[in-house]
Amino acid sequence: MKIAVIGTGNVGGTLGQRWAQKGHRVVFVSREPEGEKTQALLARSGPNASATADSAAACAAADVLLLATPWTAVGETLAGAGNLSGKVLLDATNPIGPGLTLLIPAAGSGGEEVARLAPGAQVVKIFNTTGWGNMADPLYTGEPTAMFLCGDDTAAKGVAAALAEELGFAVADVGGLNRAHLLEAVAMTWINLAMVQGHGRDIAFKIVKRG
Repeated sequence: MKIAVIGTGNVGGTLGQRWAQKGHRVVFVSREPEGEKTQALLARSGPNASATADSAAACAAADVLLLATPWTAVGETLAGAGNLSGKVLLDATNPIGPGLTLLIPAAGSGGEEVARLAPGAQVVKIFNTTGWGNMADPLYTGEPTAMFLCGDDTAAKGVAAALAEELGFAVADVGGLNRAHLLEAVAMTWINLAMVQGHGRDIAFKIVKRG
């Protein structure tokens, strides 16, 4: 699968690196593709990874897009990504404001705002509810931890779920994209526990079923 990773920070870098190592063709979209940070990421990712500053070209050639930028960059990033109609767009962003506050965009959630800014894209909210360390290794005592997702397109959610399961997550589908606000609240819960309450980043959520 061809995956364009928009954002080379901890989340985008970790997910893209792992997908490349599993055989997917990954293109990292970076403002400085020849920079030391991006080149180091490519070295870790192996021969299936490349980098470019041409966001529109990378997105046009990809089967799946991962949006992993700071919230403040989402509008500009999507404006430069070209026509995303029909593309599977994995939204890993969270609308976080000053003081680690959760913002409520006019569309109702960050996920719905992303869909508004990328008309025609098949948006799936995913990879936003836990820290990048858990994306590098989602197993706790050998058991998979939870990755929540939501979206309106069944096929797109299937693609997103498969990519998450390939990394070792147990996927939990919470419904349509109008549930994105729930996932963004889960993200804030994880951030609060890990960073505000002092539990550290080595914590994760898991769904346990009785019987």
